[in-house]
Amino acid sequence: MANRETMLLPLDDPQSDAKAGNGARSDFRDLAFSSNRGEPVHRWVPWIAGYSRQFVASAIDMHMDGPGAVLDPFAGVGTTLVEADRKGHESVGFEINPYAAFAARTKLAAHLVDTERLRDAIDAFERFAEDAERRGREPRATPPAGFSTRAAFYSPDVQWKVLTAHDFIAELSDYLVADFFRLAFASTMVTYSNYSYEPSLGRKATAGRPDVDDYPVFAELAEKLTEMAADADFWKKNRSNRQERRSKIYGVSFFEFYKEVEQGSVDLLITSPPYLNNYHYNRNTRPHLYWLGFCNSPKDFKKLEQRNFGTYWQTARDMDPVSLDPAIANAEINSLIYDLRAVNPEKRIYGGQGWANYAALYFNDCLRFAEGMKWCLRSGATALIVIGNSILQGIPVPTDRFLAEIAERAGMEAVDIHTPRDARVGNSIVNSSVRVGKANGSRLYESVVELRRP
Repeated sequence: MANRETMLLPLDDPQSDAKAGNGARSDFRDLAFSSNRGEPVHRWVPWIAGYSRQFVASAIDMHMDGPGAVLDPFAGVGTTLVEADRKGHESVGFEINPYAAFAARTKLAAHLVDTERLRDAIDAFERFAEDAERRGREPRATPPAGFSTRAAFYSPDVQWKVLTAHDFIAELSDYLVADFFRLAFASTMVTYSNYSYEPSLGRKATAGRPDVDDYPVFAELAEKLTEMAADADFWKKNRSNRQERRSKIYGVSFFEFYKEVEQGSVDLLITSPPYLNNYHYNRNTRPHLYWLGFCNSPKDFKKLEQRNFGTYWQTARDMDPVSLDPAIANAEINSLIYDLRAVNPEKRIYGGQGWANYAALYFNDCLRFAEGMKWCLRSGATALIVIGNSILQGIPVPTDRFLAEIAERAGMEAVDIHTPRDARVGNSIVNSSVRVGKANGSRLYESVVELRRP
């Protein structure tokens, strides 16, 4: 069996934060998801977006005095949910991307998997793979029929190994062990493909890197699964209040189903919605969605795009001019939309017109998001939203401040905008020169918008 030496520090050990290069836990300086790469369970899935588990842990410590409910309306691969569950809270999330929801759900089951059976399955897999290679066994599994790329996603030798691994997974009787195998494959599958993230998914050859003619796929999967088994054992020992709690993730849109959450039942909301940067989260997980069987045709992707926060520029550009929801009633945002439409009008939808539609839909969804927050949060509860600003057609967009002002229109109270990477922590959005600076600047930054339910 693959063997990997792994140092696991206690998750609440201050030394673990210091070794990760984190600052004081109260000022939100540690946001980067990349720091999760060394954290048990959180490290199972690489993710282009999101934030660190240390950020979630510090937010919970600051805003919750005892066990309660934590909500993430845009859960991604579950950083908020998993960390809240570990610290003894009920966690509830929404995520429209089926692969991300699957990853979060599997991580939330870390304390439930039978690790002895998992390790037995890893041993059996290695024997199965060795026998298949010796015999030149023909796989029964086939590549997903609806999945196509401009160049071969896998080279022939690599694809044979991938399909052989899928044959083994298909025979597993323990559904949770099988999910661990599926997630191990999904989290490593791009590594041995002819594609990579630069940061969007594209051919390695285009980025000046060679195709992967062959790769030790079986060893890679066994190593990943061994790490996951060790993390599951660690999780069981370190999870607070080890009795079973109700933690769930809905694979649906928060906008459409937030009333599934009991009104006024949430004690803390921590999330990071899609930024106003047109990053296509669904398109960049196409391989995972197809190979795990969550998508079968382009129609499935169309449905995901239509449900996404603010949709995508590629969708918005073809629409008739989109107006802001009258309830937003913000002259500055209206002016931004007007200014965007005036940029490169000769390009029509490929100029400012398309981007104005994209921005208007985004801020309309900010209003829907705020209305959902108000429904879910109890009186006095806090919402922390990690969000970055934008520059559209050369025009700076202070997305963080606009979100806070829209939330106030929906009945939330705007408390603060923390800007961790600029060290402007604690600047009030009510009386602050930062408002002007952010609106007129051209730099990109990331903020934590702090809201409260009155």
